[in-house]
Amino acid sequence: MVNTRDTLDLTLARPNDDDGVEWRIEEQPVGYDEAVAAMEARAAAIAAGEARELVWLLEHPPLYTAGTSAKAADLLSPRFPVFQTGRGGQLTYHGPGQRIAYAMLNLKQRKPDVRAYVAGLEEWIIRTLDAFNVRGMRREDRVGVWVARPDKGPGCEDKIAAIGVRLKRWVSLHGIAINVEPDLTHFDGIVPCGVADPRYGVTSLVDLGLPVTMLDLDVALQRAFDEVF
Repeated sequence: MVNTRDTLDLTLARPNDDDGVEWRIEEQPVGYDEAVAAMEARAAAIAAGEARELVWLLEHPPLYTAGTSAKAADLLSPRFPVFQTGRGGQLTYHGPGQRIAYAMLNLKQRKPDVRAYVAGLEEWIIRTLDAFNVRGMRREDRVGVWVARPDKGPGCEDKIAAIGVRLKRWVSLHGIAINVEPDLTHFDGIVPCGVADPRYGVTSLVDLGLPVTMLDLDVALQRAFDEVF
């Protein structure tokens, strides 16, 4: 664990004998603008060969973010601050009880393929959920990772994790968000990721009846990351 002051100065880290991916975990929610500024600074340092790759685990205070494809009509009730962001995708919610994993990886040195990277993020989520016996699924027509909800009706599925990425000089920014125990009513203020079909909602690990803690998820995230990346 590290404190906010240390973590937000992300450009200070320099390569050392351990050239693996650095992991940092926040103990307190981090403001969105503050996080984006820190991400962009760290990504620039990675592209310049001055810093190691980083996976940054955190939570945000309640807020909505609008990706590059966001539609104004999908903001139903601006009950929380709305941030315009350069990541791909539409409107989504972030807040306490949701694990954000911002991945700053040098794809130029790994594999400069955006589709392959997004598929890797999906696989990372799916393998993480598998640790809790939750079957996460990809859907060609819907972004993110979904779980079947036959208890809600035929063909019903809920999103349990969101994905949004941006690349600068082939270094990735933003990443994934997995719902552990957020207030699911906070998603009511938007059409999440533009999916308005009533068969498709939002869920979390705790909503599925699993008493998973943030620490449990962090351990599973790190194990699955090592398998995928």
